[in-house]
Amino acid sequence: MAAATYTNGGGHAAAAYTCRSYCGNLSVDYPFGLRAGCGHPGYRDLLFCINDVLMLHVTSGSYRVLDIDYAYQSLTLDEPHMSTCGAIFLGRRGNGFVVEPWRAAYLQPAPDNVFMLLGCSARSPLFQEGFRAGKHLPCRNVSGMGCEDYYGCPAWNDVVGTLQHDHDGSPPVTHPPECCAVAFGTMKAINLSKLDCQGYSSAYSLAPLRLEQGGGGGAEGWSYGIRVKFSTQGGGGDIFCKSCRATGGSCGYEAAAGRGGSYTNACICGTSNSTTNCDSAAADIRSDSSRGTWSIMGTVAGFFLLHL
Repeated sequence: MAAATYTNGGGHAAAAYTCRSYCGNLSVDYPFGLRAGCGHPGYRDLLFCINDVLMLHVTSGSYRVLDIDYAYQSLTLDEPHMSTCGAIFLGRRGNGFVVEPWRAAYLQPAPDNVFMLLGCSARSPLFQEGFRAGKHLPCRNVSGMGCEDYYGCPAWNDVVGTLQHDHDGSPPVTHPPECCAVAFGTMKAINLSKLDCQGYSSAYSLAPLRLEQGGGGGAEGWSYGIRVKFSTQGGGGDIFCKSCRATGGSCGYEAAAGRGGSYTNACICGTSNSTTNCDSAAADIRSDSSRGTWSIMGTVAGFFLLHL
């Protein structure tokens, strides 16, 4: 990324290193970054631009980023083996969604995002607590979206005979349902291997009232993908970032000295970083320059005094 010259409110010019960038038609800005040291440390090593396609990588795999909504703090993700209304993928080829424990505080699927787990076995942890006793299952509708509508998708015609369970609405007795809709908050991780499920679908609600009133065309009218909410947890970093940007800097981070694995906020100001903002960095540079000038003058004066 190129450096640009700016003049901030203090009247001095400096080189502003910008972390903001683009990948394809998507803007990548705080708290995200494509370069090391840019953005919030909670999102380090997360986004990658590959042939103008923005990719997000977490524990469960890689996902294409379809959209970043900074106003509502959400990302929309997709991956090729996630089932939709038009195609169902089995064989545990899908990623599901699992994030690193340390990153979970910053990145979680939205509460109105439904995960529909497909072809789960009776041995699945989903059903161990009460399935065989006929008790309450964890499966439920999320924001008006659930399996009963999903069963109406054309793709189910392609898997008839592959999944041998009934979905006529009657309580399961000896078999789990073919589809189990859950919220991410209930599961904390969508891991197909650990849940012993063959596939999954994910959808999110853009207009819950329309869906509830039955005007959304059922599951064919849903928005498929994984909508993930992002947060900087607490706001301290956001306050720091606003101060940094107000003085022409870019928001970033650096490794904390003497604290392995820890990071501190950094305001990137041209070729130097500041722990506050670029005005402070410029003042430090002027102070260092002034001290250097007086040191040189003192050396020259001493030289002449010795030779008088």
